[in-house]
Amino acid sequence: MTKNELRKTYKNLRNDLSVNQIDDFSLAIANQLLKLPVWNASFYHVFLAIEEHKEVNTDYILNILSGKDKNILISKSDFKTGGMQHFLLTDNTVIKKNNYNIPEPVDGIEILDDKVEVVFIPLLAFDTLGNRVGYGKGFYDRFLTKCKPETIKIGLSFFEASAEITDVYESDVRLDYCVTPERVYEF
Repeated sequence: MTKNELRKTYKNLRNDLSVNQIDDFSLAIANQLLKLPVWNASFYHVFLAIEEHKEVNTDYILNILSGKDKNILISKSDFKTGGMQHFLLTDNTVIKKNNYNIPEPVDGIEILDDKVEVVFIPLLAFDTLGNRVGYGKGFYDRFLTKCKPETIKIGLSFFEASAEITDVYESDVRLDYCVTPERVYEF
């Protein structure tokens, strides 16, 4: 299927999920993440869920990272440049929703892309080769190309892999892992 076909299909599937299902699936994803060999890093980038889009609730991941005393980074998107700024999440971080309902830090201690060691990535769909489909704005592809080559890229999905995304571009950045409530995919 093409990215646009997958976007439409998986937006509809997510819209059908109840609040309880989202919570249960998000907890299952966090538990699956504990199986990965990624917990020795220092800087972890986590997205904050857009509730209106029924994204994976990353609060469970934030709790794991806090419990392991890791540096947690969250982003602020610039829709004019298509770039993202990353800020250290602290007890003093003020978070507000932007015009697209994305929870973002107001300000804080900025951390550069090349410090990020592990990235948890929102997505709508992914395939068995580690290609992913997001919302189509390219924010994460631009961000991930600025990270070190060894940065670990982990997609989070409520649903299992699609067979193949037929219109993958050279500029698309593939995942190293994708975690669903049922299993861990390694690419």
